[in-house]
Amino acid sequence: MFDAKTYVERRKMLKKDVKSGLILFVGNTESPMNYVANTFHFRQDSSFLYFFGHDKPDFYGLIDVDADKDYLFGQDFTLEDIIWMGPQPLVRDLALQVGIGHTGDPAQLKEMLKDAQGKQRKIHFLPPYRGETKITLHQWLDLPLDSLKQEASVDLIRAVVKQREIKSPAEIAEIEKALAVSWQMYNEILKMARPGVYEREITGKIEGITGSAGGYIAFPVILSVHGETLHNHTHGNQLQQGNLLVADSGAESPEYYASDITRTFPVGGTFTPRQKEIYEIVLKAQMTAIEAIRPGKKYKEVHLQVARVIAEGLKAIGLMKGDMAAAVENGAHALFFPHGIGHMLGLDVHDMENFGEDYIGYDDTVQRSTQFGLAYLRLAKELKPNFVLTVEPGIYFIPALIDLWKQEKKWSDFIDYGKVETYKDFGGIRIEDDVLVTADGFRVLGQPIPKKVAEIASIMMG
Repeated sequence: MFDAKTYVERRKMLKKDVKSGLILFVGNTESPMNYVANTFHFRQDSSFLYFFGHDKPDFYGLIDVDADKDYLFGQDFTLEDIIWMGPQPLVRDLALQVGIGHTGDPAQLKEMLKDAQGKQRKIHFLPPYRGETKITLHQWLDLPLDSLKQEASVDLIRAVVKQREIKSPAEIAEIEKALAVSWQMYNEILKMARPGVYEREITGKIEGITGSAGGYIAFPVILSVHGETLHNHTHGNQLQQGNLLVADSGAESPEYYASDITRTFPVGGTFTPRQKEIYEIVLKAQMTAIEAIRPGKKYKEVHLQVARVIAEGLKAIGLMKGDMAAAVENGAHALFFPHGIGHMLGLDVHDMENFGEDYIGYDDTVQRSTQFGLAYLRLAKELKPNFVLTVEPGIYFIPALIDLWKQEKKWSDFIDYGKVETYKDFGGIRIEDDVLVTADGFRVLGQPIPKKVAEIASIMMG
């Protein structure tokens, strides 16, 4: 945890921005795997962590903006709990650790909410994303389950985004701790990406690294020789010479901040000439994007700049043709690059996207496109100092998408479908790093993880 002052200041700022009413934070509860006592790995709600610090289940935070009071609600542990879990702190002691002097149990919280509703006071809450949280809000606030998303407080969403999108030095340090674990993970992948190895062997090894470092994976590992499937979570393939292995993974720091790194390695250590051509285009696109990052620039502009680099690169090797500026304007490049250039990173690997992408990635000056590919851009708005974001261009050859566009003769003025057909067995390539927006530019976070062709070959072959 951070020091108590950090949480006090965060709640103080939130009260200033929300202005009035009660702010309710429902912490996460345990989720059973197959019976009540056998649970999945517990992960606290990120906004609860941000404002109340504790990662224990069945806790609730309440901020009374008008009375300038903060509360922590939970149930003190019983002797039976202690027999199974060992000595546990009292709720009042946990509250003091985050600068809170008012505590109670969930029944008291429920009564406070009922009283507030009787007095027509506004109760702010964030959009729930877990079934247990929805049931709690439904029972405590007497709101229909299917209306909870609509009833969530837009004022609170905007206030939380305003705070959490700007990372403090302590938060940036946590992200770099997670990246230090990622460096170990990718060092292991470089060693293990050999013919005959199964994907699951590598996945198990790198998940173990996060546990050995005292943390957990930030999201389910994406590791596959079928990189054309953007989020491929199956790990049953045996690596063969000539495969491309896409690995997209992240770790959590001790304070639950995430890293998110992607690399594409040639199984056995050597890219084929065709693989190297495509890889160099993606690497150039990524470096172009990173070097374009600065405050005041819209991330949508960076995305389109990258799209043009990719289109020009594909034209140079005969996969695209014609005017590439027009091709990108029309979205023809999205056959090969169908996703956005990146997303915000913090306590969530896709930071705060549980509120809705439009709140975190867009604002009044940037509206979401309806164009295929560009519509999937998660972060489009103007960049500010101390944003942390991912930069992850890719090129993919997705047979089903190629077949559909070819059948429709879609953008045939820009795409050479005859040559594209010969790449349908290629797979995909993605390269991703985590970048801090500084006062005058950018800083790539973490210890460098190999991504140049020569250094990859040197390490893997050595």
